[in-house]
Order: sequence, then C-alpha cells, then structure tokens
Amino acid sequence: MTTRRTVLTGLAALAFTGVAGRAQAQAIPLAEVSNYLNRMTTATGGFTQINNDGTLSTGQIYIKRPGRIRFEYNEPDNSLVMAGGGQVAIFDPRSNVGVERYPLSETPLKIILEQNVDFTRQRMVTNHVSDGTKTTVTAQDPDNPQYGNIQMVFTANPVELRQWIVTDDLGEQTTVVLNDLQQGASIGDIQFNIQNAMRQRGL
Repeated sequence: MTTRRTVLTGLAALAFTGVAGRAQAQAIPLAEVSNYLNRMTTATGGFTQINNDGTLSTGQIYIKRPGRIRFEYNEPDNSLVMAGGGQVAIFDPRSNVGVERYPLSETPLKIILEQNVDFTRQRMVTNHVSDGTKTTVTAQDPDNPQYGNIQMVFTANPVELRQWIVTDDLGEQTTVVLNDLQQGASIGDIQFNIQNAMRQRGL
C-alpha cells in the first residue's frame, strides 16, 4: 500500500514551478510560513490527491496540531488514513493485510504537524522559491533526510497553505491539493484515535 503510505511519508497536487533567481525576493519569509503553521490548531477542508501512479482520489481532511491528521476518502475508495498518538494508520477496504501502521516520526508529514514548526532550522529547508504568485518551501527532517521530503505551496496576503507534494523514502510522490481549508473548527480527539477507528470498522 505504498501509495497510501506516501500520503503521510510524505502528503499531495499539481507541481508548481518557478524561476528561482527571479522569485527569491518575493518569496514569503520562512519565519512567516512557520508562524502561520504554528497558529494553526485545527483545520478542515476538502482535498484532491494525485497518487504516484497518476490515479486521483478525493475526500475530506481534518487537522489538529500537534501530531494529528485524518484523511477520509470518498467513494468508491472509502479508505481512511489517520495520524494520532505518534502513529500513522492506513485503512484500505481493498487490502488483505489489515491495518498498516508505522511511526509518524518516519514520515515527512510530521514536519508540519510538530508542536513547533521552525523552517529556519539548519538543514531543514532545501528549497525556498516563488513564481511571483505562490511560494514553494521544500523541507526535510534535518536529522533523518532519508525519510523523504515535503514540498508545500503557499499563497500570501494572508498566508495560506494550498497544497503539498510528499516524496517518500522510495522516491515516490503523492500530491495533495487542498480545497477551502478552514481554520478554527471544533474537532474531537476521537477522530484521531486509531483504536476507535478499528472498532468502527470491525477490525
């Protein structure tokens, strides 16, 4: 289930490209991007996912920082990917191997779910450019670059996260395009409880 794992070992959408030399001065400062994520306690919205094999999925996303995220996939997929309690769990109705679980710390997604996001940290950001409209920040765990990276696209005035592309430890990419991400929603912790999700699905 490499495609699902890539969502969190890396989370994504259409890749934006820009001319680095022209755009560097226009890029949203890394401290401002960090502050934006640190102010985000909860968020909900829709998403479109472009998998490494080119297939598309849609659904709803729920974020509760630090450390929690939930992807509910629409029919006919009906999958669920969630992170909570330091673990990532993948529920795929088509799989015959049960629930796949692994540490959140081994995924690039943990970078934006940390308690304190700091993109000014040494060796964390490997690329920071703008095309004049959007700022792209590519980040990795500076202590474990082998886990892959996450490329995030932001717009300014006000700063908003629009999409990300996760490249996992195998080099596979998953793009998540966010649709109408709204902050401040009330989201119960139960939404990120892996054991509860297993009970609900009879596992």
